[in-house]
Amino acid sequence: MMRSLHFFDDLAHTLSGHAPMRLGVVYPCSLPAIEAAAEVARNNLAQPVLIGPEGHIRQLASTSGVSLAGCTFIDLPTAEEAARHGVRMAGDGEVAALMKGSLHSRIFLHELGHHEGGLRTARRMSHVYVLDAPQAPRVLLVSDGAVNIAPDLESRRDIVQNSIDLAHMLGMAQPKVALLSAVEMVNPALPSTLDAAVLCKMAERGQITGAVMDGPLALDNAVSPEAARCKGVVSPVAGQADILVVPDLEAGNILAKQMTFIGQARAAGIVMGMRVPVILTSRADPVAVRVLSCMVAAVMIRHGYGGTPATCMDQCG
Repeated sequence: MMRSLHFFDDLAHTLSGHAPMRLGVVYPCSLPAIEAAAEVARNNLAQPVLIGPEGHIRQLASTSGVSLAGCTFIDLPTAEEAARHGVRMAGDGEVAALMKGSLHSRIFLHELGHHEGGLRTARRMSHVYVLDAPQAPRVLLVSDGAVNIAPDLESRRDIVQNSIDLAHMLGMAQPKVALLSAVEMVNPALPSTLDAAVLCKMAERGQITGAVMDGPLALDNAVSPEAARCKGVVSPVAGQADILVVPDLEAGNILAKQMTFIGQARAAGIVMGMRVPVILTSRADPVAVRVLSCMVAAVMIRHGYGGTPATCMDQCG
């Protein structure tokens, strides 16, 4: 049975009446990027600062009949300059969040992670999809499907903790985390099952906090109680997962896009582990995904998100 989609509507209600955040939109040189900036300004969700070639952006908006009322400009000709300037503005507190426009993710991520002028913290940056699909049992967080290609164990620890932190800000007090693989038994031939087992032990030792974790779990028994029963999987997470941690970027990207393009999920995408919320969407993503991602960023700001300071664990391993 299909359930009603209400998660993002509830977020919108939570944000209503709050002052808009100042949002840096980096190189919005496509119609969806411009329309998203106009939409968040119109709904008083954000005060967009459009960072890129002003003449081109205004011409595209005018040709398409998009009003840029409420938006301001920083006129810069190239994607590289726009990314560099946007990151500097975020670092200096001139904007509260950043949103990728129509530039390539590689350029944007390079500036975000720059050792001298970027927005790095002690925590590794990672991406989280927030997905509300009609056939899914609940809202699901999927990580990492956009930033870390083949993360090692230390990176996966940060990916897990980042997703837990976001879940808390989205109202999940004790999220259930499923560490995904193709099977639910530890198999030395499948490295993802070994990583899952180690990560669960790290959680037992307090190196990952704020959630109930289990793995390895296959996708079916992570989200379906019936599948877990059929396979005899006894776990506090099986069939009830809120967060799906994938083995690598390919798995996460395919899973998230399958849920959005085939499963009709309402989706948002956010980068964690930075000094400010960073909205990282695909250049092909529609306006709705960009707007919903802005809502997630606004909720993070309301919770005082500003990255993660260094800790003994981060420094010493």
